[in-house]
Amino acid sequence: MGLFLSSMEKQIKKQYIKMMLNLGMSDSEATETVEELMRIAKENIIKKGEDSLPKNFAELILSGDTRFKKDLKKIKKEGVRDEDIRWWWNLDPLEREMMRMSDFYNKLTLYTSLLREGKSIEETFPIISKYHPRFEQEKGTQFGSDEDAPLPEELKDRINIYIQKRFMNDNEQYKKELEESSSFNALIRKEIREGKL
Repeated sequence: MGLFLSSMEKQIKKQYIKMMLNLGMSDSEATETVEELMRIAKENIIKKGEDSLPKNFAELILSGDTRFKKDLKKIKKEGVRDEDIRWWWNLDPLEREMMRMSDFYNKLTLYTSLLREGKSIEETFPIISKYHPRFEQEKGTQFGSDEDAPLPEELKDRINIYIQKRFMNDNEQYKKELEESSSFNALIRKEIREGKL
């Protein structure tokens, strides 16, 4: 990482160090891990070209601009609202990428744990997709009609709020519904259709 951090970067670094400390890491491990994640995140932002997006990108998407019309129609069909688009695309690029990195890190932690328990690589993927959302984030990933297909990233905030509410208010029923669903994404799509998310 660079010699100097912006106030946004300092805030993000502090937030993610706190998360790592809550996972049981030491101060030095947490700091080192977060600095490495931020370094990778910054590289990813440049590779994806998100460092050069205009500040009003959310409004461009919503404006009916022909460049975004097809994608806008797809994500709206998935339940994405205007406020979801504004929330996601008005975030600082580093915030967005650190959320992606955090999702990956959580899945990797579960994957490693499952392998230690003796599960095969093939057995881990259905388990991970049952408990973690998959988001469309890489070129070539399609939403499709499959209930288990990746979800638009613009839904992240609503999904996180939904998880917290379900976990706090009806944890046992939530766990049962996860078990009965083919994937976390299938449950989310069902909840969106039923107006619960």
